[in-house]
Amino acid sequence: MGLKKGTTMLDDLIDKAGGCAVIDGGFATQLESHGAAINDPLWSALCLIKDPDLIQRVHFEYLEAGADILVTSSYQATIPGFLSRGLSTEEAESLLQKSVKLAVEARDKFWGANGKVPGKSHNRALVAASIGSYGAYLADGSEYSGCYGPDVNLNKLKDFHRRRLQVLVDAGPDLLAFETIPNKLEAQACAELLVEENVQIPSWICFSSVDGENAPSGESFKECIEILNQSNKVNAVGINCAPPHFIETLIRKFKELTQKAIVVYPNSGEIWDGRAKRWLPSQCFGDDKFEIFATRWHDAGAKLIGGCCRTTPSTIRSISKVLRESS
Repeated sequence: MGLKKGTTMLDDLIDKAGGCAVIDGGFATQLESHGAAINDPLWSALCLIKDPDLIQRVHFEYLEAGADILVTSSYQATIPGFLSRGLSTEEAESLLQKSVKLAVEARDKFWGANGKVPGKSHNRALVAASIGSYGAYLADGSEYSGCYGPDVNLNKLKDFHRRRLQVLVDAGPDLLAFETIPNKLEAQACAELLVEENVQIPSWICFSSVDGENAPSGESFKECIEILNQSNKVNAVGINCAPPHFIETLIRKFKELTQKAIVVYPNSGEIWDGRAKRWLPSQCFGDDKFEIFATRWHDAGAKLIGGCCRTTPSTIRSISKVLRESS
């Protein structure tokens, strides 16, 4: 069956999921649970080099938990990052392509085995190619401050993202996921790139937030989202890797600021120290709270809900269960 006129694959998935689709959860968290050592500037992308089979295993685990969208392992995979490890440009681009290929293969195998099994309610998942912020590449925590310094301007950010975006799109994902964007300038760079590169697949742009009210840069979300509202290449906007207790208020704020679909996938509530490269003890949400709050987030207006750092397939199973029961 084709799509309804004027809709995208993402719209169609949300509709098939009963009005709210489920995104997968923490990727690096799950890799580490299987023994991967990724305390590295490449973070989860290190497994693209060292253990691609483990990446595919984690994708399967999230599909089994009920995820409707798989996010690729390319968040911290950048061409400059790979070059700094001694890889060639060709090898770096091949690894970016591999991040999409691994997710697509996992989705296709899972759907082939489970798509038409009586009693199973899985949707055919979409693959979202992850594009982390410039701050994620710097690996200095600046994706949570938005402070890139006076030398980083709009053109520099577009130049940084452009080739990675081209390679990922050519690899054949279903959509693009720009993640933990910390300021208005980078949001504008991403939105303009989608137009300049004539990207034909849906995309979402997600900000982080450290105070529950503004972007990490201190800029208001009103300023940030006004730019995105001008783009018909951005299909959804939202928040990722922010504490879950910020989310309901932010959804209601975003509902007032945009007519685009709202996407949220918070972390567990633990706090990441970007300089010390460790998680700090803090109050966090367990799976039981995610189950309760996922319903509230959907009722507040979110159409895409999942988890980020320190969430697991168990978290996604809880979210999927409660959203399917309410749809």
